[in-house]
Amino acid sequence: MIPLIGYSDRLSGRAGDTIEFKVSSISDAPFQVSLLRSISADPNPAGPGIIERAVPSAMDGSYPSRQQDIDGGSYAIADSELPSSPASFRLSAIIWPTLPLKGEQAILSCGDITLMIDETGAAAARAGSITASSGVPLKSRAWYRVWLSYDGAGGTLTIGQEPIQSGPVRPGHGAQISRPAQGLALTGRPRIGSMENATAHPPGDPPHAIGAHFNGKIEAPAIHGDDGALIAEWDFARDFSTTRIEDTGPHGLHGRLINLPARAMTGSAWNGEDMSFRNRPEHYGAIHFHDDDIYDFAWETDFTFTIPDDLPSGAYLAHIQCNGHEDKMPFFVCPPLGKPTAKLCVLVSTFTYVIYGNYARPAYHESWHTRVAEWDAYPWNPAVHTEYGLSTYNFHGDGSGICHASHLRPLFNVRPGYLSMGVGEDSGLRHLPADAHLLTWLDQQGIDYDIITDRELHDDGVAAIAPYQVLTTGAHPEYHTAETLDAIEAFRDGGGNLMYLGGNGFYWRVALHESEPGAIEIRRGEGGIRAWAAEPGEYFNAFDGNYGGMWRRNGRPPQSIAGLGFTAQGNFTASYYRRLEASREGELAWMFEGIEDDLIGDFGLSGGGAAGFELDRTDYRLGTPENAVIVAQSENHDPETILVPEEMLTHVTNWAGQSSEELVRADMIYYRVPGGGQVFSTGSITYCGCLPWNGGENNVSRLTGNVLRRFLEG
Repeated sequence: MIPLIGYSDRLSGRAGDTIEFKVSSISDAPFQVSLLRSISADPNPAGPGIIERAVPSAMDGSYPSRQQDIDGGSYAIADSELPSSPASFRLSAIIWPTLPLKGEQAILSCGDITLMIDETGAAAARAGSITASSGVPLKSRAWYRVWLSYDGAGGTLTIGQEPIQSGPVRPGHGAQISRPAQGLALTGRPRIGSMENATAHPPGDPPHAIGAHFNGKIEAPAIHGDDGALIAEWDFARDFSTTRIEDTGPHGLHGRLINLPARAMTGSAWNGEDMSFRNRPEHYGAIHFHDDDIYDFAWETDFTFTIPDDLPSGAYLAHIQCNGHEDKMPFFVCPPLGKPTAKLCVLVSTFTYVIYGNYARPAYHESWHTRVAEWDAYPWNPAVHTEYGLSTYNFHGDGSGICHASHLRPLFNVRPGYLSMGVGEDSGLRHLPADAHLLTWLDQQGIDYDIITDRELHDDGVAAIAPYQVLTTGAHPEYHTAETLDAIEAFRDGGGNLMYLGGNGFYWRVALHESEPGAIEIRRGEGGIRAWAAEPGEYFNAFDGNYGGMWRRNGRPPQSIAGLGFTAQGNFTASYYRRLEASREGELAWMFEGIEDDLIGDFGLSGGGAAGFELDRTDYRLGTPENAVIVAQSENHDPETILVPEEMLTHVTNWAGQSSEELVRADMIYYRVPGGGQVFSTGSITYCGCLPWNGGENNVSRLTGNVLRRFLEG
């Protein structure tokens, strides 16, 4: 167990908003809390190091420790109990198991009566101490009709399974077995995908150890009584965007979903005739449950913090300490709506942070902890502590992609000092710690700024950023809703100045849940650099009904937002930019005032250079404005830096019609928009890692400062 760790119910707020903090501590001693302002989150001794400033606050103090449980695994539960127990009954469902050999898994359960998969992978029935098994293991990723029936008059319990001939199931996978049984009764609240009387897990065990959670799809679970009379039947093809399930039976045993299993999943009737659940809901009557689904840990609140009126906008940490252990829970303070305190607004990409939350990287190795110890970096890694739930860049245990993300759990990568990579000569940072390079530099330069996160941008639209002279991104603003893109475009087109200081930005479309706070959905549809691929027919978001995947596939390429779009990805290494003629004379020479160097950014804390890892370039066909001027261009990239899949047509041709070598580059551009706004884009994830290098005395710092100060002057 991690001895001390916590999370908050929100990642950002304004004056008057209250943030709830939830903590799990294994100690008997109380833990101490203090407030810190985060300036630098990079533990690399070659840089400025971790910089945090104490801020006296109402949260400061001592709080009692307690250990809080982790209850993972998704299921559904009815709101009320069965009205009565019939003398005879039948439990049934259509299932698509994905891990049939992973031990007992409940399909439909009422009290001590359970339709399930047993340890042999076969459909089974359990009624107290009485069990019956079909004895024929189910095949993974194939559709079956399964049932449990009880004949009260004859005193027999029967279990049956029958393949539905829409998948690769061989003859012989059907079976029906009966066992003697007397006096069975249906009681309690029906559960789907878990077992009410499952044994509680020992502390520290992974979440799949409890609840006998089902892995796979369940469709049309139903309960019938005497003479086949319908008692309950849940139709999962209704209310896709909610966590409610509707019973179409006479008793209205509606229910709710726990831990966000995936909805709008293809069911047994899906045949490829339509790709959207909105058009053929009857083809999408399945829910995909997993024993490792996690949405909200639902820990009790240990302390709260109401943001005071006089707390400046910025990045803050609720610092907890106990018996030599510590954790720092980040949150961002935004100014009151429409009342900026600076001309510059820094857009913090919390949606991207959460989507990557607890990414267990395939390259992880225990040797990384040597660097962690040497640098006194954040000590925990999700590859080791999978019980805290993984990222949408990982797979569920059954091999399906994780499509839901949430901040209502501890997120290791959203911590100062967290190393995404533990090898190489650079800091190995991504996301919050990497974005802090920009905040460090602004502090070094004495430039005032406000913070707005994409949460406020989504909720308030352009009003959240309209008062500012300049809006700048961090290193990786990858995940967006339609609302956040609309706001950025409206700011830019209304005369605001935009600085895109990252790479692989404005790339994936995400959806926010209408009733579950903090829940984000990603469907990794056709094309793009994908950690996993959605199943055919499952490209539309359940949360909002829109086509998911890349914004490019939704008609809004990144080039239409800031002039650049994703073109190449490689290892976490970086090169430099070479200045082009447009940077030396004419109307853009001011950008490079005081810079004599030909190479820009051949140094840095991220990848060792200003241009690396993920690169963006111009493409006028995809939306780069015709008046965009390329002032610098990267070169000399790692041979393993390759063109992204959406640019490729065949192994020798691509959309741009140029050689792949020409397309592996980052472009640095400047242009004006008709409304008077100006745009400066750099197209590299590692760019911000150069800003605080050498105390901010470097050519990337000088160039960025020249642009920012000109933009601030209007």
